[in-house]
Amino acid sequence: MTGTTPIVGILGCGVTGSKVAQYVAGAGFRVAIHDPAPSGIESVVRRTKGVRVEHPLDLSVCDVVVVACPAPHSRWAAELLRLGVSVVSISDDLADARNLLDLHDTAASAGARLVVGAGMAPGLSGLLAQHLARNLDTLDELHVAVHGTAGPACARQHHDNLGRTALGWHDGEWTEPPGGGGRDLVWFPEPIAAHDCYRAALCDPLLLRKSFPTVQRVSARTSATRRDRFTARLPMLTPPHAAGDLGAVRVEARGGLVTGARHTVIAGASGATGELAGSVAAAVAVQLLRHPSGSAVAPGVHLTSDASIDALDVLHVATTMGVRVQEFTGVARATHW
Repeated sequence: MTGTTPIVGILGCGVTGSKVAQYVAGAGFRVAIHDPAPSGIESVVRRTKGVRVEHPLDLSVCDVVVVACPAPHSRWAAELLRLGVSVVSISDDLADARNLLDLHDTAASAGARLVVGAGMAPGLSGLLAQHLARNLDTLDELHVAVHGTAGPACARQHHDNLGRTALGWHDGEWTEPPGGGGRDLVWFPEPIAAHDCYRAALCDPLLLRKSFPTVQRVSARTSATRRDRFTARLPMLTPPHAAGDLGAVRVEARGGLVTGARHTVIAGASGATGELAGSVAAAVAVQLLRHPSGSAVAPGVHLTSDASIDALDVLHVATTMGVRVQEFTGVARATHW
């Protein structure tokens, strides 16, 4: 679309989708939005000077589409990819992520690109893992912890994930421990601080293992209260908060240095969960638009933890949208980006 401003489509205009629309419009791109629920979308359309479309496939005129609706995303991603439209998915549903990974051939044959897991976790977690891995000469372990939910659909996903079988990679084998176990006290960046975290059906082990095939151990945990754990296999007892809450992601990488010493590096970020997820999705979409086909992001499936995605570039764009990444340095003051 030489000579015209690219269009970013937003499929799903909830807490996170509305932030994506705000960020990409602020970056100078045109916005087209579809959401089946009319309430709330009109204000987003007005603020972003975008347009509302009546059907998800009406977004096929866009240069890239960010899928920010509740999972599953694989159906709409497949249809858009077949039409040659690149897609950025923020899905954090494990089964959905597997189906999205299977769309590589669909994307490649259409000359389109699909970025899987481009929210907070997975998403920001993958960018941090990619950055941390560069500080080690050999990468042996990756451990992710996440806190917070963006909106009602995200809260329901968190609830369901705790009640499902978790996934982990341990010494060359996949493990499937029950969700809600494996308690670990995790220190997140301020103001979140310390929370008990537990295994759950999270996507990060699947995606990080794909990006780092030689890693020996990968785990992912989510924060939860005692009530969260005991009611995870039941319907939600209380309605989720409509606007989401504060969240955080923390990534720990362990490995070796050329000196033979073992080394651990840690990075994380905190903020409003919808803003963290939305800024990453928007920044990934911006990178795809600024680097057209033929660049390192070739047609096919990509992850934020892949070397094909320029993590520092995406993180830089995300910081202009409000993300504040912190890296633990072992001293009293952390390094801020």
